[in-house]
Amino acid sequence: MIKCYPFNLLFVNIALICLDVVLAFIAFFQLCRIHLRNQRVGWTRQKVLHLMIGSSNCGYFIYFLCMVVATCKRWLCWSNVCGFVLMALPKILFLAAFLLLLSFWADLCHQANDEEDGDEENSSRKPLLETSKTKVIVLNVLLIIAFAAIIRIEQKNPSDSLVFARVYIDFLATLVLLMGVALGCYGFLLFSKLRRVRSEKASSEMRKVVGLAVVSVLCFTSSSLIALFTDVLFFHHWNPEKINGIKAPILLILHHVLGSSVPFAFGLWFMRELPAPSTSNRQVQPRAITFISYGPAGRHHHQYWPTSTSLEKQVSRTSPN
Repeated sequence: MIKCYPFNLLFVNIALICLDVVLAFIAFFQLCRIHLRNQRVGWTRQKVLHLMIGSSNCGYFIYFLCMVVATCKRWLCWSNVCGFVLMALPKILFLAAFLLLLSFWADLCHQANDEEDGDEENSSRKPLLETSKTKVIVLNVLLIIAFAAIIRIEQKNPSDSLVFARVYIDFLATLVLLMGVALGCYGFLLFSKLRRVRSEKASSEMRKVVGLAVVSVLCFTSSSLIALFTDVLFFHHWNPEKINGIKAPILLILHHVLGSSVPFAFGLWFMRELPAPSTSNRQVQPRAITFISYGPAGRHHHQYWPTSTSLEKQVSRTSPN
């Protein structure tokens, strides 16, 4: 195995595989705990987010494992469609997870503005980024299909395949960069609103929002710049034997850890609290907080989106005695 694959890259791949397995296990284990704790509520945003995090890390695990096997076994399809699809799909799930969080934060910020303006007509409006989030995910899936087809057609000309892959990776890196900026902006808005609420729960939520916003800006910016201004991802995928020295493996580790593992780890840590258990003799009220909603994912009634002015009452209702 070592003879057919560079030792430094083999070590990097094994380390990243282990990291992805750990994160996937934590995400799915926490998902099972949440589901067993509150089965009657159905699929909440918290459950969906854990599912996306676990699925994305499973995708990365399959990708890094197949990369080593494909290189040593000389799979013909790896440098064409198979490798490209396995590389792109986990990133799509990554985007979907953080777009879900971004849509929740955006809804909270704009809901607060509506309440402060006394606008009662927007109480049942559709969440602001719900449609945009779906369009972004659908667009990325269509782009994967389109670029995979083009790479397949141009497989006789490797240089053209690299050009198309470069375009897609640049597009994805730009999207991640913009998402990091958006999370930072909405995180700052939520922080400014929560500062006006005096309660222990609000302080806890404020720390979560600030922490993830700062992590998102720093990590997404760093990984996007590595993807935009270096070619290390192409050599790692198509020509691993051309990577020599220590610089490229370090860039690969930084790109994956900062661009995926660290944000996922922070998200799992902030969502470690379990929702209140549901009972059969009373209707379950969704518990909505500023980090992620414990309520049903498909319900967007006005009362489920607390603002900075009403958060203190919401906290008093949902906090255990």
